[in-house]
Amino acid sequence: MSELTLTVMRLGFLAVLWLFVIVAVQVIRSDLFGTRVTQRGSRREGGRQAARQQAAPPPQRQQSGGRQRRGAPTKLVVSEGTLTGTTVALQGQTISLGRAHDSTIVLDDDYASSRHARIYPDRDGQWIVEDLGSTNGTYLDRTRLTTPTPVPLGAPIRIGKTVIELRK
Repeated sequence: MSELTLTVMRLGFLAVLWLFVIVAVQVIRSDLFGTRVTQRGSRREGGRQAARQQAAPPPQRQQSGGRQRRGAPTKLVVSEGTLTGTTVALQGQTISLGRAHDSTIVLDDDYASSRHARIYPDRDGQWIVEDLGSTNGTYLDRTRLTTPTPVPLGAPIRIGKTVIELRK
């Protein structure tokens, strides 16, 4: 084997080894310090105040017959935790909850998983909460969820220190 081939192989092995070390350090860092929560659409003026004051557009979802179901929730409100006051309009789309940056509601909570839970509508117009295999669990009114469960209006959904409710 030529000297050039041996040197290239050594450098390649060294590069792969350093890549492994860098990835391992990033994983350990994210486990120790969590993920950074960024406010979407706000300008850091007043921190979370801009996110709390966002107006939710009216829901576009319609039931058969062209009417929205009477008594159906129209918004998801964070009532406890670091995001208290945050409101998300329910427009028939799935709402993901967790520490991942691409979640609908990004939770800065040591007890939340990156993909912790999701809330979605079923065919009957009810909203369903489902735990996505989180370590610490998702609770609906003090009951730990093991299967997808319908959410009554105003029932607290607890994920770590964060409490979320469906409201009109």
